[in-house]
Formats: sequence, C-alpha cells, structure tokens
Amino acid sequence: QVQLVESGGGLVQAGGSLRLSCAASGRTFSNYAMGWFRQAPGKEREFVAAISGNSYSTDYADSVKGRFTISRDTAKNTVSLQMNSLKAEDTAVYYCAARGGATMMRSKGSYGYWGQGTQVTVSS
Repeated sequence: QVQLVESGGGLVQAGGSLRLSCAASGRTFSNYAMGWFRQAPGKEREFVAAISGNSYSTDYADSVKGRFTISRDTAKNTVSLQMNSLKAEDTAVYYCAARGGATMMRSKGSYGYWGQGTQVTVSS
C-alpha cells in the first residue's frame, strides 16, 4: 500500500508560479513511477506529467511542456511539480499518483494509488 499526500496548491495570478509536492509513504519509492494529473470542473481527469522510478525519464502533456517540471527526491520520498508561467486554463484540482512498476505512463487507469488532490486556481 502507498499513501500519497499533496501540498502546495493555492491562488496565483496568471504568469506566476507554484510548486506542488507529494509525499509518499508505505513502500520502496523507487519501485513506483509517479504522475501528476489534474481535473477541472466538468472535465475528465487528464494527464499532466510523469516520471520514471529511476528519475531518468519524464513525460509531459503538450499543454504544459516547457512550463512545468516534474522531479522526485528518492531520499525524501517526494515528487514535485514546478509550475511556471501559469495560465487561467491551468486551474484545476491536481492529483499525485503512483503506479507499481518503474515505467511511467500517461493513462490514469495505470495508476493504482492516488492522493486527495490540491486546488490550483490561476486568476487572469
């Protein structure tokens, strides 16, 4: 079992930055690929970014590429999402997710563990 707790959400003006963190506990962290997803009101939960278990590989949705950076600290069992140049359309609840296996995936169905989510609101 893996427990995930997100933090760092909030209200920010367009063009600003936020850093989300996700603390993981329960199992060997490096055995899990990690992902960030988001869900805006009335929309499906969508992929944002992912990182492999060994941190060698990352993947980003086209909508955030060049603005968001995912990273992980194996010593601290945390994964972070640095979000720069935020836009109003980035407003959503952001979820951290973990999947058994080191290979990162874009499909939310591939992830078996989820955090409770943290709200990010970008004002225009």
